[in-house]
Amino acid sequence: MKIYHVDAFTDRLFAGNPADVCLMDRFPTDAVMQNIARENRLSETAYLVPDGEDRYRLRWFTPGGEIDLCGHATLASGFVVLNYCHHQSSIIHFMTKSGELTVSAVDDYYQMSFPSYKLKEVPVTPEMTAVFGVKPVAAYFDRDLLCVLPTADAVRNYHPDADHLAKLPGLLQNITAASDDPQYDCISRCFAPKLAVLEDPVTGSAHCQIAPHWSHQLGKKTIAAFQASPRTGTLYCEEAGDRVLLSGDAVLYSVGELQL
Repeated sequence: MKIYHVDAFTDRLFAGNPADVCLMDRFPTDAVMQNIARENRLSETAYLVPDGEDRYRLRWFTPGGEIDLCGHATLASGFVVLNYCHHQSSIIHFMTKSGELTVSAVDDYYQMSFPSYKLKEVPVTPEMTAVFGVKPVAAYFDRDLLCVLPTADAVRNYHPDADHLAKLPGLLQNITAASDDPQYDCISRCFAPKLAVLEDPVTGSAHCQIAPHWSHQLGKKTIAAFQASPRTGTLYCEEAGDRVLLSGDAVLYSVGELQL
């Protein structure tokens, strides 16, 4: 089984969000895929099985379990297939638990088409304020919790606590604010203690919720988003009705073989 280690949502090594992409003829058992993800100790390991011309079945595992949607590991998977499997292709189709996802080579980036999350506003609770150390301006809930904080500094300076975060609703807990850097429209961070990942460095799926929020707030269809994890990363987002187009770069770190 060949394994590619890719840094996604970045144009340089040791930044963005690392993912391992495993290419195989068929999926091994769930237990084996979970053990590989634990061994890799990254927020995501992606598993790809060919399913026709330019089509693959794709599954994602965190160290804490399988997940139904992941952005950076899908970007990494598209990067691997387009560069090392289908050199002549410009778009790859992935069949996933969240339906069909695509990765295309567009200009200097890899662009993904993802389902948009619903912006269901929920009350800001005392628990949210206690966890983040500042009262959110607003909160939204779909698969994940999104809390809008009053300033970019509040996002940057937050020190995550796994136990406290895990008590909040949502599979992931995301925070965002308007950017104070003119290069970007928004700043964000993402936490996933329920999946054994304290902070996810750069999170595509979170921007299925973050990008529509800022698109509506700012009256813009395209959003430049900065994720302020220690590794940092940049996502270029476009609202497209019930879809979100997420674009970014990726860099190959290593290629290896799993001895199973």
